[in-house]
Amino acid sequence: MDLNSDLGEAYGAWSAGDDLALLDVVTSANVACGFHAGDPATMERTVVAAAERGVAIGAQVSYPDLVGFGRRAMDVAPADLTADVLYQLGALEAFARVAGTRVRYLKPHGALYNRTVVDEVQAAAVARAVRLYDSSLPVLTLPGSALARAAAAAGVPVVAEGFADRAYTAAGRLVPRTEPGAVLTDETEVVARAVRMVLGGSVDAYGGGVVELRIASLCVHGDTPGAASLARAVRDGLAAAGIGLQAFA
Repeated sequence: MDLNSDLGEAYGAWSAGDDLALLDVVTSANVACGFHAGDPATMERTVVAAAERGVAIGAQVSYPDLVGFGRRAMDVAPADLTADVLYQLGALEAFARVAGTRVRYLKPHGALYNRTVVDEVQAAAVARAVRLYDSSLPVLTLPGSALARAAAAAGVPVVAEGFADRAYTAAGRLVPRTEPGAVLTDETEVVARAVRMVLGGSVDAYGGGVVELRIASLCVHGDTPGAASLARAVRDGLAAAGIGLQAFA
């Protein structure tokens, strides 16, 4: 199983998360590419630190929304979104190349992630960017999402992702962060959910019911309170359940 986290989300004088501590735990790093967070110097530091630890580097692409941390809904024309994704991929690839590695996958962030779960047009625009850039580059998304379908149709590999620290709706989508209980921080609960998702292929839904899902990567958000400790607990819990960790890409 792969364990990923969102990293490199500082910007200028503003810090965010404990990237170095998380990089000692995770197997894949979703690195902000400057559109929702991550200035050039932060991108470089994050990529270098990930490369030194053998952590796979993924481009976490976003709508152009620094003020809203990429979590505000935006209407972006499909051609513009394809160009935006290509721009972000290219920026991160430059730092990866200098660090002696490469970008190994792509994951949308925030509002773009949630939009491409349900919006076929926006999903196709992201998939088109990946196909134009490198059709062998995997896309990380929710199982059964519009992006998963668009990527598959474009000949782009799809990796199904689960979230240890987020609540799910009965439809298998993420509960909006505006809802109480959408973000989970209790270590015992998060670890139990992570192990169940990996071994049992299911998770309890918000408000009742069970969501069936098969995943190849598990996410702990870098900006969740106590993220580094939470990720470590998840890793230890998976190991105790006999689940080894390695990057999917």
